[in-house]
Amino acid sequence: MKKSILIIGACGQIGTELTLKLREINGKNSVIASDIREGNKELMKSGPFEFINAMDYNSISNIVDKYAINEIYLMAAMLSATGEKFPEKAWELNMDSLFNVLNLAKEGRVKKIFWPSSIAVFGPTTPKENTPQETIMEPSTVYGISKQTGERWCEYYFNKYGVDVRSIRYPGIISWKANPGGGTTDYAVEIYHKALLIGKYKSFLKKETKLPMMYMDDAIDATIQIMDAEPETIKVRSSYNLSAMSFSPEELALEIKKIVPEFTIKYKEDFRQSIADSWPKSIDDSSARKDWGWNHKYDIVKMSEKMLNNLHSKYKIL
Repeated sequence: MKKSILIIGACGQIGTELTLKLREINGKNSVIASDIREGNKELMKSGPFEFINAMDYNSISNIVDKYAINEIYLMAAMLSATGEKFPEKAWELNMDSLFNVLNLAKEGRVKKIFWPSSIAVFGPTTPKENTPQETIMEPSTVYGISKQTGERWCEYYFNKYGVDVRSIRYPGIISWKANPGGGTTDYAVEIYHKALLIGKYKSFLKKETKLPMMYMDDAIDATIQIMDAEPETIKVRSSYNLSAMSFSPEELALEIKKIVPEFTIKYKEDFRQSIADSWPKSIDDSSARKDWGWNHKYDIVKMSEKMLNNLHSKYKIL
């Protein structure tokens, strides 16, 4: 069957690059980008775009019918830091959008769904080091609560209705193309921009706060890989742990200084510090590696070189 893919939340940090990659693989007219707002020029020029309200079932349903959609990637969400400012709105967006696509699949109108979870499902009682696939999950943010609940619903819809929904728990995602979208790990994107533009950065996390991270290219590869995997290889129907590296702001700053020697960093933590303190320092993703062959390509060195080279070109710094 020819793929006809709908990406909801295509204009976000991950959605933008996922859309471009899927269009490169499947052809531009096989991938319908959608969001409540327009995206950047590269995205908008690359293929079909539809305005969509992820919380409105009919809005999604109409697009599914219009393009005979058989796969949905639900990337729309209110992230951790923004969600703490608007908890009820975050819950409404994150849960209603998921139910909408799950029910479309339950009705047999969509064959396959990707829905991302997050390390935010873990909480202060979770083991911090090498956090297992199955462990204590007592999240302390509305984002984490919504993701943990979503995992349970995905598993329920698979077991009860046979819905083929697949998920990975994203760590902090680092990219240069799209701006970060209100998450606790955003410092690891902002720091590269500031290093090149003004040569200094003020981190909102303490220097020793280590968190699991991943370069965008790896995140996109993992997302497409799990969706292309044979159904019998997907043993986890809640969400898979996924990781590539873990580092602190201080460690990242030292890596940047190797390329931008004049770079300096200061630390002044804000409310996001307490969120970061509740999350793991490192992740055991052996289930993803064993079940469907996940393997990351980027470490902190390779990622820093790629980020700074690409941003250097973007800003045309001489």
